[in-house]
Amino acid sequence: MASILQRIGAATSLSSSNSFDTKKFNLSSPRSVIGRKVSNLDVRSNGANKMNGGMNCQIGGRADHFVTNAVATKPEAPAASTASKPGHELLLFEALREGLEEEMERDARVCIMGEDVGHYGGSYKVSKGLAPKYGDLRVLDTPIAENAFTGMGIGAAMMGLRPIIEGMNMGFLLLAFNQISNNCGMLHYTSGGQFKIPVVIRGPGGVGRQLGAEHSQRLESYFQSIPGIQMVACSTPYNAKGLMKAAIRSDNPVILFEHVLLYNLKETIPDEEYVLNLEEAEMVRPGEHVTILTYSRMRYHVMQAAKTLVNKGYDPEVIDIRSLKPFDLHTIGNSVKKTHRVLIVEECMRTGGIGASLTAAINENFQDYLDAPIVCLSSQDVPTPYAGTLEEWTVVQPPQIVAAVEQLCR
Repeated sequence: MASILQRIGAATSLSSSNSFDTKKFNLSSPRSVIGRKVSNLDVRSNGANKMNGGMNCQIGGRADHFVTNAVATKPEAPAASTASKPGHELLLFEALREGLEEEMERDARVCIMGEDVGHYGGSYKVSKGLAPKYGDLRVLDTPIAENAFTGMGIGAAMMGLRPIIEGMNMGFLLLAFNQISNNCGMLHYTSGGQFKIPVVIRGPGGVGRQLGAEHSQRLESYFQSIPGIQMVACSTPYNAKGLMKAAIRSDNPVILFEHVLLYNLKETIPDEEYVLNLEEAEMVRPGEHVTILTYSRMRYHVMQAAKTLVNKGYDPEVIDIRSLKPFDLHTIGNSVKKTHRVLIVEECMRTGGIGASLTAAINENFQDYLDAPIVCLSSQDVPTPYAGTLEEWTVVQPPQIVAAVEQLCR
């Protein structure tokens, strides 16, 4: 056991989340969306900001000024692509499991803990088959006590392990909010850099199909204000596996959001190993007329709306932001520079959600490039109803996205 509890390397960089301004932005001279010349935008600079008692982050910038909050710099190497590569088909939950298994095989410090993650295989079978292979100490079934086993995982991370903590449902992790906020996010700083917390907190969330209010939580907005925590959201089997592996290898605490309705998505992923950048957005569809920013399940609502928009003569650019904290303002900024119009589509609540923070970040950094106020489509600020028809009304639907784009490009 002593060989497992070894010291880990220096913590990786992490930007803090962006605070948002509720003031609306207006431009006095809107310009035509059609026929504009496209130019490139470079938002990187050499500035640096010190945070979390030793974690450094590179700060991007436009011209000589750039707001330091919620900014991720773009690496020189492009993200790996699945195109023209041999691969195998996996469902999203199987891709998560494959990422877990590869990292457990690679690093004996990686372990899993949570309710029914062991011999039952997890509530959505993400850890199925791992307990017989790696044993009950590395795939640990816990009591129904989220605060206790989350604290245990954080303590294990302080001692050198790399735990993956599964919330059977992300809403249950509200019971562990104190551990996640006061310990997971802050101990690196409050210990003067003596401890690192390389822990992954993951689990299903989002509005399912008639799961009721308590099981339809979107907790991104709850956790985004905690200093020292990264947040990512997967949306395909390819990025689910790549983000899982990256989160496990990170020395920062990472919350991985999985949507309950995406587990059965199927995709061909590469046979060779790959790891994605935790701070990089994905260009889903290049376009010229409007930038649509989204993540998780709403990616598919947006792409459904995009088909209608193309038939109506619009050319939307769709970006899956993936990194909810920090934002990839390099990719987002280049798109805003090109299209001059932004629509944000999220399943998170409207008040204080990811869309609100993203709106503020874009206004603060790219205000001069906007030809119209940013539009944000979010879930209604109500508990999610059990009735299916009412549940659908609370979440953004493709026709609303089409109508919003038509109004933006008018």
